[in-house]
Amino acid sequence: MIFIKREFEAYLDEMDKITILLPMGSYHGESATFTLLFEENTYPLEIVDKKTLPNTVKYTCKSNTIINIGSKYRIADEHGRKTDLQIGAVIRTEAFDEAFYYEGNDLGASYQKGESTFTLWAPTASAVKIKLKAPKSKEDIHYSLIREEKGIWRITVQGDLEGFVYTYLVCVNLVWREAVDPYAIASSLNSEAAVVIDKERMNIPKVPLPPFMDETDAIIYELHIRDFSSHPKSGITQKGKYAAFSEDPSPTPETGETGLPYIEKLGVTHIELLPFNDYGGVDEADPDKAYNWGYNPLLFNVPEGSYSLDPNDPYSRIVELKELINTLHRKGLRVIMDVVYNHVYIREDSSFEKIVPGYYFRHDEHGMPSNGTGVGNDIASERKMVRKFILDSIKFWMEEYDVDGFRFDLMGIMDIKTMNAVKEIVSIIKPGAILLGEGWELNTPLAADQKAMIINAKKMPEIAFFNDMVRDSVKGSTFNMFDRGFALGNTHKTHLMKQSLSGSIQTEPNTKGLFLEPTQSINYIESHDNHTMWDKISVCNSHEDEETRMKRHRLATAIILLAQGIPFLHAGQEFYRTKGGEENSYKSPDTVNNLDWQRKEQYLENVTYISGLIQLRKSHKAFRFSTTSEIQQHVRFPVEKGHLLVYHLSDVKKYGEWNHLLVIFHNGLHSETVALPLQGEWEVLVNESAAGVSPIRKVKGDIQVAPISTVVLAQH
Repeated sequence: MIFIKREFEAYLDEMDKITILLPMGSYHGESATFTLLFEENTYPLEIVDKKTLPNTVKYTCKSNTIINIGSKYRIADEHGRKTDLQIGAVIRTEAFDEAFYYEGNDLGASYQKGESTFTLWAPTASAVKIKLKAPKSKEDIHYSLIREEKGIWRITVQGDLEGFVYTYLVCVNLVWREAVDPYAIASSLNSEAAVVIDKERMNIPKVPLPPFMDETDAIIYELHIRDFSSHPKSGITQKGKYAAFSEDPSPTPETGETGLPYIEKLGVTHIELLPFNDYGGVDEADPDKAYNWGYNPLLFNVPEGSYSLDPNDPYSRIVELKELINTLHRKGLRVIMDVVYNHVYIREDSSFEKIVPGYYFRHDEHGMPSNGTGVGNDIASERKMVRKFILDSIKFWMEEYDVDGFRFDLMGIMDIKTMNAVKEIVSIIKPGAILLGEGWELNTPLAADQKAMIINAKKMPEIAFFNDMVRDSVKGSTFNMFDRGFALGNTHKTHLMKQSLSGSIQTEPNTKGLFLEPTQSINYIESHDNHTMWDKISVCNSHEDEETRMKRHRLATAIILLAQGIPFLHAGQEFYRTKGGEENSYKSPDTVNNLDWQRKEQYLENVTYISGLIQLRKSHKAFRFSTTSEIQQHVRFPVEKGHLLVYHLSDVKKYGEWNHLLVIFHNGLHSETVALPLQGEWEVLVNESAAGVSPIRKVKGDIQVAPISTVVLAQH
């Protein structure tokens, strides 16, 4: 970037309004007239307001001639002072959005063997060039792009450009900036440049799966690509790589079964992978030196190179990621992609900011970038070309990589209209694809009724939300280590537990449900964020021995797997995953973050128990009703004590083998006798030590419930 010395400043802040700032130097910042200069023409400006500020005088002027954004204008006053007209706040106006919205689907690079076309949206630019470099060449080739309507710049370059790297040089407000194509689908090492590729060479046949038509049938397993295989005893050769998912490691006495065979047998339906689009924080040339979760997006449509066997080859990461997804599909497992459309890694360095400065991000009332995300920038999803980028990107990942759903990081930053548009396009491409997100309320300058947050869930009826009411009622507050939920011994949470088990929908006339349908509730107690469940229990229940804490952990996971809604498990939760007490491990080493396969074998009994609960949930639709009306009709709570809650699924024969299912959750330290409703025998499917679909024993009349345990009984 170069520094430009100006005698005064002039900004186009609306389509017909110019703000002029004169310094308090010569003439005391006073001017009586201003003129707009364009080529050989002059146009007088009307001064409509004047304010004296501490060091400047601010003039608001109206132009009666149409200003063509992207053309070079100058402003002059009667003293002979001149300056260039800069693009200001006009880019954040509805008029700008309307004038420059481009509907075409050809943004980015389009390769053919004889020629390639490059198309860029840069409406505020006065000039755009492309810098091309042939493979292994040291010489750059420059071409000027031609401006078209709607702020589009385009050029077709003759010749076979496969493998050429390219960047754009964009001139805005007399400043040239170099940027990578935001629509790039391939890149060089560490995102330094986009790469022209032949899409036919990445055209790997997909593995078809039938539509997944009922969201509550999903059991989501959240996993980081590197964590999956990086443990020294994982038995996987390609540690930390996409390719690790294609390996079939041999079981050992130390670890038992590991890798994908283990996850397949666990019984989950969806693998939610932390971000695997290109991100910052890890050197792709030497990935073992640093670790990152991946919430530092750089190029939204390029796979991350640090997971590739050959990050220098732009095709390698693409092919390997497609193979990963195909491998999971062959196992009947579906892939949810964690996406981060709410912010970029570093705003000033982003392609968005370099190409159309100020447009892609929200600004506060003082014109400063807003920071609801906590990382220095909030994407302005409500703007038409930002929304288009998000929709184009979602469509690309579905059509090109065949993903089965998306998890939206900090979805509360996004706007409702964009999220509903995402759902519409996703449903067309892949019916049954799941959309879920973090609907937290965040301080971003968007009207509250437009934010895609959980309190507006009813405006987004087909999108699911991480349910913090469930999390906190079962586990206790994530942000207060010493707050305990029901599973950790709190006897004042049963009213919230009833809502949680009922899918957080309206169950009584005088209560308001969080959601319209149970398909909107993501039930969880831990994720990659914050302390693991085990680490929290180790602190707030430190007065109890390890065996008791293990029972509490098991009880909490059982509640999640048997509640109405969509259950979500953090990878390793089933074997008491620990990060050694670390609360925020986003860039901690592998030793903190990896899946400890030896720990899995150590706590295999709990893994078997959780797998049995998964099998039970999948065996009977009554555990996973998809409508509010079904829950209202069949879910009852016949016993509610502070330390004990009985959850009755009644008259459910049409949904599965059994007509009545009784679930007892008990958090007390002493055995409890519970009288069973209805006459006749009940089959015990789950007790304190075993879980599944095969009867453990039969009981009549009443049952002894062990301390801190879950019991499930069934009656035909």
